Amino acid sequence: MRQLLHPFGNPAALRGWTHAFSAAVAAALIGLPVAAAVALVWPGPVPGPVLAAAGCVAIAASGLPVFSRRFAVRTANRLLGAGLPEPVAVRRFSTAGWFLAWVFAGAALMFVSAVALVGVALPVIWLNGGDAVVILVPVTVQPGLAGAWTWGVAVGLLLVLVYCAAAYAALMRRLAVRLLGPGMAERLAAAEAEALRVASRNRLARELHDAIGHTLTTSTIQAAVARQVLETDPESAREALSAIEESSRSALDDLDRALGALREEPAVATAAPTLADLERLGGRVRQAGTAFAVLVDGEVESVPAAMSREAYRIVQEGVTNALKHAAGEAVEVRLRVADARLELQVLNAVGEGSRGTGGGRGLEGIAERVRLLGGEMSAGPDGSGRWEVRAAMPLHPKGSAPVEGGDRTIFTG
Repeated sequence: MRQLLHPFGNPAALRGWTHAFSAAVAAALIGLPVAAAVALVWPGPVPGPVLAAAGCVAIAASGLPVFSRRFAVRTANRLLGAGLPEPVAVRRFSTAGWFLAWVFAGAALMFVSAVALVGVALPVIWLNGGDAVVILVPVTVQPGLAGAWTWGVAVGLLLVLVYCAAAYAALMRRLAVRLLGPGMAERLAAAEAEALRVASRNRLARELHDAIGHTLTTSTIQAAVARQVLETDPESAREALSAIEESSRSALDDLDRALGALREEPAVATAAPTLADLERLGGRVRQAGTAFAVLVDGEVESVPAAMSREAYRIVQEGVTNALKHAAGEAVEVRLRVADARLELQVLNAVGEGSRGTGGGRGLEGIAERVRLLGGEMSAGPDGSGRWEVRAAMPLHPKGSAPVEGGDRTIFTG
């Protein structure tokens, strides 16, 4: 029973009827001028099939312009609840087929509506003493009890109209998905756009993790140092606080870049750091009370800018891991540019207070960056009591070579 009464409590039937009525209006606006034009050029009376064919051609042609599909999609979404995405491609022939289906199905529903409206008038005729009326066929309404049947017919026709309107809405909603929905090219474009969006967000997440994570780590260590020497060595405490201020400003620049990219805003004036900025990174680490050294072999300036930025983040994350898990132990960074390869090493002693590798995302982030650059990465003890993060990347797409490593956790691209 609930299913039978559902169309009466659901506005979909009324919206479907409105959609069908708009089809009748569109057919009149398109068909009447076409019929008039054909009548002007046709010698003698125009045969009905000719008028019908001309009208169909004109209605189908109205779906060929670019804006027609956009109009059809928005109308179907609003009145039929089709839930279609905004169209990207034109799909002219599918839209033309939709216009024909819209007009023919709408005309059928309007015909049912006309019959139902005449049927509703039957009780009025009966109350006025009866009369003859035509509802598809001639019908005689008799006065008195003999004509009381008109009430049943009127109610039945109204029910038929409601169910037909609901059926029209359901049918056209399905047709809209087929004829107005995204085609294969649009689906592929949407999938590519979604993949790019996810990749961009993942890249930004890596940037934020590496930059902000490093800043928070060094700032935490510097704040601890400042608290310890605040009474005994105020000058060192002031230097630590100044270092926290500087690193926080740098983190804000990184955050502005990331948020600007998320909001699709123009890039901020500050440039992303490269290998040339390692000395500044080392200054912040030294201010946190950790010995830091950078050894360079080769021309770092020859490293492409994009790889230099990624390599800086790799080194930064390796240093951050060292500060987290082996606080106070000396950190050494080695860079080597030779044989069309860039090799990076971040080494730190594993002290007694080391907390191990933990469950962070640092090594995963490094491995992902190295893999995207076509290189290989390894992390683990180097056999001499130190922890080593090592990566090798080709300076050009071709020319990568394996990274040698001992007994360690290996991440390969």
